[in-house]
Amino acid sequence: MDIQGHWEKALKGTEIVRPRVQPLQTFEATHLPYIFLAESFVNTGDTVVRKGEIVVEKPAIILPQNLPQFEGFEFEKEFPSQQDFLSTFFLVRGIKFPSLKYNNKTDSLDIREGKMRAAIEHYLHELQKKEDVSTGLLVGPEDCWQFSVLIFICSQILKQSDGDIRKLFDRFRNESS
Repeated sequence: MDIQGHWEKALKGTEIVRPRVQPLQTFEATHLPYIFLAESFVNTGDTVVRKGEIVVEKPAIILPQNLPQFEGFEFEKEFPSQQDFLSTFFLVRGIKFPSLKYNNKTDSLDIREGKMRAAIEHYLHELQKKEDVSTGLLVGPEDCWQFSVLIFICSQILKQSDGDIRKLFDRFRNESS
């Protein structure tokens, strides 16, 4: 499947079951832990569990404007012949990421016996029991996990944007006084 096919499949198949409750940091790097669940292609009836964390770096002077950097998403494995395609791919589709660095680190990749619904319920209960407000829980296609995780990041950034603008204005006013 080509990149367009993966993107469309992720758009149709990604569900953010439990978004991150804790807001993103406006003036420093934010760590966004996540649990990604997918139906296993190899073990039919089982669930793939990918636990990871995206570090969204705060803007830095050395980063080119409007050119986000994606590390750890393994796009080069999936699409080896397409260098620097990701930013262009999103730009053509009208999707703009803030000029930040997005670094994905997968902590674990496991198979959980049982259906997806049981896995969702298990992780929802686990997150609630721990009172974990920083971890997101999402579901998507196994072969498009990168795009599903990027959709998760976008939803968190979009949810936060109004508050960030207010914080920037408040900071500016306080520095001007």
